[in-house]
Amino acid sequence: MTSPASVDGDERLRLFLALRLPADVVSALARWQERELRPALRDGTARLVPAGNLHVTLAFLGSRPRGELAGIVSVLRGCAAVAGAIVLEADGYRETRSVGMLTFRDSSGAAVALAGRVQEELEALGVYRREGRQWLPHVTVLRFRERPRLSPPLPELGVVAPSDAAAFLSRLHPSGARYEVLESFALQTGTA
Repeated sequence: MTSPASVDGDERLRLFLALRLPADVVSALARWQERELRPALRDGTARLVPAGNLHVTLAFLGSRPRGELAGIVSVLRGCAAVAGAIVLEADGYRETRSVGMLTFRDSSGAAVALAGRVQEELEALGVYRREGRQWLPHVTVLRFRERPRLSPPLPELGVVAPSDAAAFLSRLHPSGARYEVLESFALQTGTA
């Protein structure tokens, strides 16, 4: 477990829980963004997600009272401790109304199981409400106002095993959100 960020003085915290990616995967994704996505972004209506913000979201909680943080972190700690080894493989690129994402196949189902368990326990805690759609492992790589309708080749990442699960604080800035890890918990390693 690590606990590098402090939240002293904040009454409400903008929080999310996510799988962090190994440094080599983040570097490969950043190179892919520069090579395949940046050339299509000439008009300024889109921006690449910075390398330091690349992750797989398990649950976005939004603005929560600081007093709920300990319970939220406890849920993540417990779920991470029993999560199976997560192995993901890039399998597509898609765009929603405001983001471009790289989607992943979760052959073992361990990531889907972890996300489901985290969301269920957060819901029971009364701090989260599940979305109507099924959770999809993905990394947001691009944000935009107008859909660029890209169809880039997929990056060659091989098998991706997230390094840990973390609770993040998101601070909004004019240049985009800045994320700070509040606490993180190791995941099983190896192949599923």
